[in-house]
Amino acid sequence: MSQPIVFISHSRIKEGAAGAFREMVAQMYPTLEKSLPLTVAHMGFYNEDETEVTFIHVFPDAAAMEAHMEGGAARATAAYEYIETLGFEVYGPASEAGLRGLQEAAAAGVPLTVVPDAIGGYLRLNPA
Repeated sequence: MSQPIVFISHSRIKEGAAGAFREMVAQMYPTLEKSLPLTVAHMGFYNEDETEVTFIHVFPDAAAMEAHMEGGAARATAAYEYIETLGFEVYGPASEAGLRGLQEAAAAGVPLTVVPDAIGGYLRLNPA
């Protein structure tokens, strides 16, 4: 049975870039929603003073995460004009292919936490 995977990225917003970053993200989401149909959730959250942003991605399985990560570096290039990565977290049984880019970032000094074994729970895609 496949298990869902949660991927979380934490970033610092560069000085003076909060407004431009917010605008870029607002334009990005409609495109991402259409181009990444296997990504169950992709949400962003700013801290109170908009100096940091956290993105949460949810995938139904490892193959969906792999599909999302393909081309991820290219998509992130525009964002890196406005942000600096603070770290990544992956919860669930991600594949080596899904983790490859994150492991490369970790080798360059970005913290990466991987917790592959779920102890249980549920993901309700269509709440009643």
